[in-house]
Amino acid sequence: MHKLHRDAIPPTCLARYQHGRDQWSMGSPLPEERQEIWAKLDLMQGQRCAYCEASISDFSRHIEHFRQRSRYPQGSFDWTNLFGSCNRAGSCGDHKDKCGNYPPGDLIKPDEEDPEQFLVFSDDGSIRPRAGLSDRDRQRAEASIRIFHLDGVLNQIRRSEVAGYVQTAEEFAEMAEVFPEDQWLPLLEEEIANIANLPFSTAIKHVLTRQSANRRGG
Repeated sequence: MHKLHRDAIPPTCLARYQHGRDQWSMGSPLPEERQEIWAKLDLMQGQRCAYCEASISDFSRHIEHFRQRSRYPQGSFDWTNLFGSCNRAGSCGDHKDKCGNYPPGDLIKPDEEDPEQFLVFSDDGSIRPRAGLSDRDRQRAEASIRIFHLDGVLNQIRRSEVAGYVQTAEEFAEMAEVFPEDQWLPLLEEEIANIANLPFSTAIKHVLTRQSANRRGG
């Protein structure tokens, strides 16, 4: 997960629908309206899952309701409640919707909060609450990992994605021991900028900046 920036202007098609009168279903919104919603979601998410950051295509994605429609039907057509999620079974939106009842405030909402303040990735693909969190924030980090099932089948996928950057991180660490910061830090920042739009970019960033040493909370 990483911070997302949502356009304050919702897709115009959502204004056609009203809670209590309309229901979100296979045919509603219409296909062309869903494409309009996806255009806005892709701008926000860069064609990556809002939760795991995997690449999503037309055949492996769905419009996700952050607060479940079954428990919060009034949010069915609320633009701020919509994200794009992968269709991977057992993680992200699929897993969330099978978790039963939980306080929605326990989840980190990536368009309102910065998940990097709560979560940290390791080069083995795992994800943990960041060290030094308050009890409440640690609880929310753990709940988000559990409810989106971010620490499970995704670990091996992330491990494969970050593997090529482990040596690069070691090289930057060696440079930091020998050269002044103004000689190596711009190079690291350039590398981080280059991976910013890749799938699993937050995990790669944390490996490059060697944050995994602090991945377990105290």
